[in-house]
Amino acid sequence: MRRYRALLVAVLATALIGAAGGCTSPKAEPAASEKKLDQVTYLTAFGAVGRDAFAWVAQEKGYFKESGLDVTIQLGAATGENLKGLAAGQAQFANLDLIGAWILAGKGDYKDFRTIAAIHQQSLVSIVTLEGSGITSPKDLEGKKVGAATGSVNQLLFPAYAKLAGIDASKVQWVNAQPPQLPALLAGGQVQALSTFLIGSKGIEKAAGGKKAVILPYSKYLGDLYGNGIITTAKIAKENPDLARRFRDASLKAVKYSIDHPDEAAQILKKAQPAADITAAVGEITLMTPYVSSGAAIGAMDQERVARAIATLQAGGLIPAGLTPDAVVDFGITPKA
Repeated sequence: MRRYRALLVAVLATALIGAAGGCTSPKAEPAASEKKLDQVTYLTAFGAVGRDAFAWVAQEKGYFKESGLDVTIQLGAATGENLKGLAAGQAQFANLDLIGAWILAGKGDYKDFRTIAAIHQQSLVSIVTLEGSGITSPKDLEGKKVGAATGSVNQLLFPAYAKLAGIDASKVQWVNAQPPQLPALLAGGQVQALSTFLIGSKGIEKAAGGKKAVILPYSKYLGDLYGNGIITTAKIAKENPDLARRFRDASLKAVKYSIDHPDEAAQILKKAQPAADITAAVGEITLMTPYVSSGAAIGAMDQERVARAIATLQAGGLIPAGLTPDAVVDFGITPKA
């Protein structure tokens, strides 16, 4: 019996030694969740509002992490400021008004960026007024005061809009203010209309005590212009397109989730940014939905349409000739229309 036990122990010991020392199979690859994430910084289009909620949705739902990204979300200020942040290396990705960015690129102010997705398939820039203002058509703006954010794309685009809409632009008086002040200017009667983004109309109605907004979209006359979009540096687009595609995919997945679940997206925004207004956020997401899914794939961009948009800006005297679609959009990264 003792001999049998000794023999059994010896056999087992030999088997264990062979298993430990003789195994030459490679180590298993770490799970995706264990791999090192690429750290990037992203700038919102403007503060923490409904149109930007998708970034926090991507973070909350794990879309960024699934794409191998550790994203720091910072509040953006405006098109020019976001381009400055990108140029200075303070961020690798940003959301902004594409037409405003292309105008600045056409003027030679900022060149080292590339658009990688369009969030809105049409410009959201609009004239917003309140019922009872006497403004029901573009022509009614003549002789009126119109508020706009200082140096914004809303005001930059107005001459081209006015020309096509039959407005004598010289008869419109502009009142410049910071974006948060605009609803109060309209509600208080200091201006009769605003040139702003139509998705902000719910917040404007709230500031006006529930009065209904009247919206005159620029896109009725400037149909080839895109709205907000995601940009990255020209260097990343050229040297690390995989990083750009991963950020694009995670962001667009979150955009789709946000427009499908506006109330939840607004709650996620509020959780991350307590100062955010849920009612206004839901309103923005709901109003932007038709502009996100307007028949084209979400995020899609078309080279011929970008060329027409640039031609519109040139014809309106907003930029000189010379800007090409490839100078502002990387069509190898953008989703196909």
